[in-house]
Amino acid sequence: MTKYALVGDVGGTNARLALCDVATGEISHEKTWSGLDYPSLEAVVRVYLAEQNVVVTDGCIAIACPITGDWVAMTNHTWAFSIAEMKANLGFDHLEIINDFTAVSMAIPMLNRDHLIQFGGTEPVEGKPIAVYGAGTGLGVAHLVHVAQRWVSLPGEGGHVDFAPNSEEEGIILEELRAELGHVSAERVLSGPGLVNLYRAIVKSDGRLPENLQPKEITTRALADSCIDCRRALSLFCVIMGRFGGNLALNLGTFGGVYIAGGIVPRFLDFFTSSGFRGGFEDKGRFRSYVQDIPVYLIVHENPGLLGAGAHLRQTLGQIL
Repeated sequence: MTKYALVGDVGGTNARLALCDVATGEISHEKTWSGLDYPSLEAVVRVYLAEQNVVVTDGCIAIACPITGDWVAMTNHTWAFSIAEMKANLGFDHLEIINDFTAVSMAIPMLNRDHLIQFGGTEPVEGKPIAVYGAGTGLGVAHLVHVAQRWVSLPGEGGHVDFAPNSEEEGIILEELRAELGHVSAERVLSGPGLVNLYRAIVKSDGRLPENLQPKEITTRALADSCIDCRRALSLFCVIMGRFGGNLALNLGTFGGVYIAGGIVPRFLDFFTSSGFRGGFEDKGRFRSYVQDIPVYLIVHENPGLLGAGAHLRQTLGQIL
């Protein structure tokens, strides 16, 4: 009989839940719920499990917020809970609550070439560290290392490091944003809101008033080549994505590859492919040769968060991935 575990990927708006075959890692019976319709994550889980009509005693849920102890308070949602209390209430033997980018990083060993698009570099070096980052509502970052037959994810809040410009244009952008925001983190330019910030800074630096545009409008205008400011913003976004990925590669010598996740880049894949992304990645002065062979991959799997939550749980239960 197939043994199933609960896996989840929870953001500020939606909660995605599914079943994971503990033996194979296969994800099935995926369903998305609006978090706004339920008073707690536990309530959503109970409704989902009742619908599936299977016995589940183990679970792993990835959440878009820092996980630093038993108490979890979501950054972009009102949900807050004790992991131990939720585990007891559900009658689970194991309940893992992990950061969303911990889950994405744990998905990487489970991906095949059909789930990836490569941007430059050569082949990944087996056993070497891996970096993963992605722009969406925010900028998520994690690293992954392989130690004693176990994959170990190194989560953190790398998206909040300082934005580090490396050109005259980027320096002007930093000045504009610093005047408006004070501290300017990488996330302030590499995210949906960050794309808006780039657009606004470009227009304001020219002494003009920016329009009140949303990220999707900026992307649409840039791709249609109907707004030079939007096209400059999207081009700059791609270059800075490259610079940031190259910084991650330098931090931990990620010869196992750098992986891009998140919802933004696939929306303008052709533009990204022909952009200055890879040039930005390799633009490391004396250390250009150090990063030149490191491959970068865009993850195109539909839900790496669920896949990675399942991988994390299976490893916790003693399986070798």
